[in-house]
Amino acid sequence: MNDYFVEWNGKPVCSIKVGYKRAIALAGLLGKITPHTLRHTAATWLMQKGVPVWEAAGFLGMSPAMVEQTYGHHHPAHMRGAVEAIAGKDRRQSLAISLVNTTVASKNSARSK
Repeated sequence: MNDYFVEWNGKPVCSIKVGYKRAIALAGLLGKITPHTLRHTAATWLMQKGVPVWEAAGFLGMSPAMVEQTYGHHHPAHMRGAVEAIAGKDRRQSLAISLVNTTVASKNSARSK
C-alpha cells in the first residue's frame, strides 16, 4: 500500500512538475509535452482502438459528449452507417430480403412435401 498520493521508491514526490519533466526526458520525448498533450494522445488512442465512448470518458475524466465531439472521428465506427449506405450495405434492406427469402423458401418446402 502506498503511503503518499504520489511517490517514488516509497518516498513522497515533492514536485510533480520536476517529476513530470524528468519522465518526459527519460522517455526521450521532444518538444513541448504538456499533461494535456498526453491526455489528448490517450483519448485519440482509445478512440482508435474502438473503446466505447462512455468508457473512454470515464478513464479520461471527460464527459461522453466531449469525447465524442472532440475525438469521435478517430473511432472505427465513425460514419460506418454512412459508408455502408453509400456502399449499398443497408442492413435493414438486407434483413428484409433475408426474411422474405426465408419465408418463400419455407412455403416452397411445405408445398413440396
